Amino acid sequence: MPYNRADMAKLVAGLILDGQSVNLGIGMPTSVADYLENRPVMLHSENGLLGMGPYPYEHQVDPQIINAGKETTSIKLGGSTFDSSLSFAMIRGGHIDVAVLGAMQVCVGGDLANWQVPGKKVTGMGGAMDLALGAKKLIVMMQHFDKSGEEKLRHECSLPLTARACVSLVVTDLGLFSINKNERVFEILNLAPGVDKSLLGDKNLYK
Repeated sequence: MPYNRADMAKLVAGLILDGQSVNLGIGMPTSVADYLENRPVMLHSENGLLGMGPYPYEHQVDPQIINAGKETTSIKLGGSTFDSSLSFAMIRGGHIDVAVLGAMQVCVGGDLANWQVPGKKVTGMGGAMDLALGAKKLIVMMQHFDKSGEEKLRHECSLPLTARACVSLVVTDLGLFSINKNERVFEILNLAPGVDKSLLGDKNLYK
């Protein structure tokens, strides 16, 4: 049985070490915060927040405290706010230990495509390019197949790239995979209950 989003978020949270600084991308990755709330992990948001806390209850909402997805959030004790130039200096300076991003495609070389589908309206790349190249480790969190049934883990990305050779690990609803850039395959580290290699798609992609 494939993982649901909560299962995937728990799996990603388990890959993060206490004491690390972590950026969670817009969309599915934000759910990882629910499983880091009581751990000594500093969540970073590229709009200028370090020490991001959980989503606030209605009576706790402060409209001036938002994450990069423009959702209201909170600040943990010891957290801080700053301008976006300092926030991106943290990213580009290699001070973010782990970034968790969504993706449209990831290839066996670790290339990431997560910002544009040709012919469809897009709002821009945002901070994804900086995070993909600036974070010490990049974890991708996504569904294994797109809405048309095409595999999102591929030999080569067909969509415009965000960055090359940047992905370390991929968590999908079917399992956990690492990138073996030398052999150009996805190494299976974990599969969801009841899932076997035959359900992953192109068997030549996996080891």
